[in-house]
Amino acid sequence: MDDSIQPLFTFGVIADIQYADIDDGYNFTHTRKRYYRNSLQLLRRANEKWKTETVQPSFILQLGDIIDGFNKKYEASQKALDTVLTEFDRTGIAVHHVWGNHEFYNFSRQDLITSLNSQNTDFAMREDEIKQKHPDNEQSYAYHFSPAPNFRFVVLDAYDVSLIGRQENSEQYNQALKILQEHNGNYDLNQPPAYSGLEQRFVKFNGGFGQDQLEWLDRLLSLSDQKLEKVTIVSHLPIHPSSTDPVCLAWNYDDVLSILYSHKSVVCFMAGHDHDGGYHQDISGIHHLTFEGVIETRPNNDAFGTVYVYEDRMKLKGNGRVPHRSLNYE
Repeated sequence: MDDSIQPLFTFGVIADIQYADIDDGYNFTHTRKRYYRNSLQLLRRANEKWKTETVQPSFILQLGDIIDGFNKKYEASQKALDTVLTEFDRTGIAVHHVWGNHEFYNFSRQDLITSLNSQNTDFAMREDEIKQKHPDNEQSYAYHFSPAPNFRFVVLDAYDVSLIGRQENSEQYNQALKILQEHNGNYDLNQPPAYSGLEQRFVKFNGGFGQDQLEWLDRLLSLSDQKLEKVTIVSHLPIHPSSTDPVCLAWNYDDVLSILYSHKSVVCFMAGHDHDGGYHQDISGIHHLTFEGVIETRPNNDAFGTVYVYEDRMKLKGNGRVPHRSLNYE
């Protein structure tokens, strides 16, 4: 890191905290250790680091799965969420929350709009909200904000079309059910339909981006192109096959990539979900960063980063499992 050059601004990033006040356990396939209580300690260490940075982060990106689905079983969802949000509040730094599958294991979409909605933070003025068109009256959670001139961040709703993020009588739920029935013949839809390849992504714990949201994104990026902005997009689900295990990929990742490739303003796509993390720079020069998950990080390690933003590049200063990266704009 070159500390002699002052960044335009900085921001923190953390993914898959999945806090629960329960003993350590394992992932869905019982192959990976998960440290449920300790995830709060790792968040605390990240917060302390951000508070002592020479350049205070302008905001923090929380990339989804803020608490674990086990909280629902123990009727502890709200208490767990309050615990993590209280920890974030201690920094005094604005937090932009992405919604992941574990948010929907614990809460309805309407609950999240009330309790975990960073569209309405003072820092994130909604300049162009997606207009509600769906009969179930549940909006998509997608918005954008500009922390500095010529820079824009877009938060996407990767469970816009899904079984876990929508009511059963909704258009999006039925669309998701049709997609999974066409691609996954298993009784348990959380079991991948194949042992390898991109078909693995068609599982219940993933989702997709609805057509309204995609059209909104396309319009927004056209405006950013005109303004010569540099755009970073964030989502819980990764969208590039080379940046993640395919079982963690968004269902219609190719639709999003097609839109991104038609615009010159996009420089980076950040996601969580795959706890191993990943990175790929695609053919158009876009950096796809998948952040390592806190929940599967050992107590003596860390998993968070601080991004330093310059006119010609971003520098990710990683901690613990998150490596340093230099992300040059093409």
